[in-house]
Amino acid sequence: MELAEPGQGGPDTVIAEVLPGVGVVLGKVPAELKLDLIDFGLVPAADRTRISTVLASMGNAATVGGNLASAFGSMQGIYRLSNETLALLKAGGTLAVKDGANLGAVMSSSRVVGQARFIPVTAVSTAQTIALIGPALAMVALQMQLSEITGLVRTNIALTSQVLTTIRHGQWAELTALVATIDDVVDQARAVGSVPTSLWDTVAGKKADLRTQLDLYRLHVDTHIRQVHQLDTRGRREYLETNAEAIVFDANALLSSVKAWIGYQALHAARARTAGPEDAGEARLVEDIASRTGKELRSALAETTSLVNSLTRELRILVELPGRGTLPLPGKRRDANAARQTSALLLAAIEPLADALHPPAPPLEAPGVVCAPESLALEPYLRILRWFLEDDETLRVLGFPDQLEALGSISAIFSGAKEKLAAVVDKAAARTLVAVTDRRIITAKANAFLEQGEIRQYIPVDRVRYVRAAAAQDRSQRLAVDLITSDENIRWLFQPEIDRTQVDEFAAVLAESMAISDVERDELQRRRHAAIEPDKKADSTGQVS
Repeated sequence: MELAEPGQGGPDTVIAEVLPGVGVVLGKVPAELKLDLIDFGLVPAADRTRISTVLASMGNAATVGGNLASAFGSMQGIYRLSNETLALLKAGGTLAVKDGANLGAVMSSSRVVGQARFIPVTAVSTAQTIALIGPALAMVALQMQLSEITGLVRTNIALTSQVLTTIRHGQWAELTALVATIDDVVDQARAVGSVPTSLWDTVAGKKADLRTQLDLYRLHVDTHIRQVHQLDTRGRREYLETNAEAIVFDANALLSSVKAWIGYQALHAARARTAGPEDAGEARLVEDIASRTGKELRSALAETTSLVNSLTRELRILVELPGRGTLPLPGKRRDANAARQTSALLLAAIEPLADALHPPAPPLEAPGVVCAPESLALEPYLRILRWFLEDDETLRVLGFPDQLEALGSISAIFSGAKEKLAAVVDKAAARTLVAVTDRRIITAKANAFLEQGEIRQYIPVDRVRYVRAAAAQDRSQRLAVDLITSDENIRWLFQPEIDRTQVDEFAAVLAESMAISDVERDELQRRRHAAIEPDKKADSTGQVS
């Protein structure tokens, strides 16, 4: 959805941002918005009326009459405002302002689908407004939280029969029974438009059980995360592979338990609004419930995203590796084909959730600078490397040199063993992969990267101190790039057929990061002064014969 200059006549639609990133839609709803519109669910009718009345009173909106007055009298639902939509809606330079709101046209597929007014959250979040409709907005927040987690669970992991037959049958049955009970009561409450006593009594005693389930799976997920973060690269990979099924199960169970918990809290809040709409204590309780559940939802989603990202990344790498070895999962043959098949099944199960929590990066394309023989196929490397890059990380250079430290000491070049070393380099089947991004330098043995997805090291670009491109001192006159970091010296040798221009560009990109930090400079100066001081003292105390 995007906004353009308004046409003639009054607006058909009003979008009021009542909470950060959350709006209510009033008036006519274009078809393009209907798919993403969320109904008010457990928000009581009286609270909807309060919100509508307050919005109608803003910026003299109640006096403009016509379509706008009608719009404020009919709230249609809740709408999640994406960052892109908000950027367009808040583009005040391209929108006329009238009656305290931005005026524009709702566009879809380059055509106008209706006139719209957008009221930003700053206009709704004044102290006076919050005092009037704070609890009502808290109910909107709860409904949005419930909708968000329900959407994730709906597109969640389709647990395979293998997962369910190997672990935690009893726990899963207990959790699903609780989830189903809460779902049924929420559906009935929405159908009757309230939470009557007889309906509330159905779930009122479930709070402790729900909290137990939520805490149990948060503990499981937290344990996985701590293990992943504490282990080195190889240990982390082995842990993720060995515990893949348990991770899939626990991630699914955590989100299901969060969904049930938020459903219960939304019912509790709706019950409080119905039982004491004018009771200040009940109003504060509703706001507290919305605040607490919001924090719990954000925390659970962050934990689940972290864990699912780690597992999904590993599974995606395993599926891409042409020469991967084993995957130790129960009941599976320990060979490469079985490993890839099992990884693919688990990936298919968890990928919808992973994509919903964290949309994947697009396929990686070859950068502008590539230092590789023309015969080398880059696609297999790019498919795997894609999953090692972070969000918004840009691949700038890809090179395939020989790294001398991996083959022998640099001093060998100058010790009369030049020809011998060159022969070793020529016969080496595995070269070094060097990927330079805007953040770091990634190195790996090319064969190990394709076969095992193994990375040798990550070098942050802020550790680059000096870069030099020169002809290597061996008989083949290979082009060389020397990289000096705060921790080590590295020399890369490029095959003669690689164009010198590309190698120079390779070095130039690295050279952009050359710097010495103030801390290192100060330390070098300190060492210099420390060395000078003893000499001065020796001179001052020396005796002249």
